[in-house]
Amino acid sequence: MRILKGWSLGLAISLAMVAGAQAQSAKPAAGKGDLRVYFVDVEGGQSTLFVAPSGESMLVDTGSPDSRNPNAPRDASRIAAVCKLAGVTKIDNLVITHYHSDHVGGLPQLVALVPVGRFIDHGPNTEGAEVQGGSSTIAGYEAYQKVLSGSKADQLTVHPGDVLPIKAFHVEVVSGKGDVIAKPLAAGGQPNPACKTSPVKDPEGDENERSLGMVITFGKTRILDLGDLTWAKEPGLVNKLGKFDVYVASHHGLDRSGSPALVDAVAPRIAVIDNSGRKGAAASTVDTIRGSSRLEGLWQLHTAEGNDAAHNTDESHIANLPGPDAGNYLELSVHPSGAISVTNPRTGNTVDYPAK
Repeated sequence: MRILKGWSLGLAISLAMVAGAQAQSAKPAAGKGDLRVYFVDVEGGQSTLFVAPSGESMLVDTGSPDSRNPNAPRDASRIAAVCKLAGVTKIDNLVITHYHSDHVGGLPQLVALVPVGRFIDHGPNTEGAEVQGGSSTIAGYEAYQKVLSGSKADQLTVHPGDVLPIKAFHVEVVSGKGDVIAKPLAAGGQPNPACKTSPVKDPEGDENERSLGMVITFGKTRILDLGDLTWAKEPGLVNKLGKFDVYVASHHGLDRSGSPALVDAVAPRIAVIDNSGRKGAAASTVDTIRGSSRLEGLWQLHTAEGNDAAHNTDESHIANLPGPDAGNYLELSVHPSGAISVTNPRTGNTVDYPAK
């Protein structure tokens, strides 16, 4: 269902932040025909920007609100800086995977910096105040609704099996509002021996379970982003998705998502963890990803400071090391052939993964 709303906001970006300066100076060269994917550092939330060769864009989530710095909000300003770096003056599609504050919280501050053409979500919030963290979820959802009520942008509610109205790359919804796709995708349907040994966890009953999960396909490359979909919801998907080139580690790499059964089934070549120094990239998650049969590269937005060195990836594959908060991002360049490059602006180095 699509609803047209009233909207009028000018572009008013102030990017005198360190993150913005670093984004400008560290821009790597990408092929003109490449899909560019930016993993913005929103400190343990999520915000991932996809930019097609045509310039068509999709942003997945907006990080957290920043009440302490209303004139220069941390997460919204970092996203705006990366948009400027990528040549995005308008976010064509903004997907909200779910209404927890580290995913939707930055939205009101972001739309004051960068206009949005279409908002995409899973429908009304059903998480109540009785759930742990429910009050902030309700506040985040209500703030989102306030933005919609004053916007001329489209608003689209999607369900498992829907394909997003994006021309430059293919995005299929595989989970949403507690449901998953009923039938395997064309690449799925294979038996998964790990299902027999993977531990089982109880449902959590919150917005995480209602996350929009998506399969993004560009050329020969398949990317999986399940938002914060929980461990208990994964059994309905593990044999339906097939293998992937890139896996955005579910739920920031917390041990409440990303079961061995799921990771074994999707068998990524590259995994990216949207963690902060103190949140996500659980040691068990790192072990599970590293044990995947096809893994070639594991990348993190931060060193997981609660883990030892054996449970962090190599420092060259980490955007932000312990110390002053630099707000560095990671960038993927995806060629239609299936070749992928990952650039770490902190080091200036790029790692190439040839097409398979």
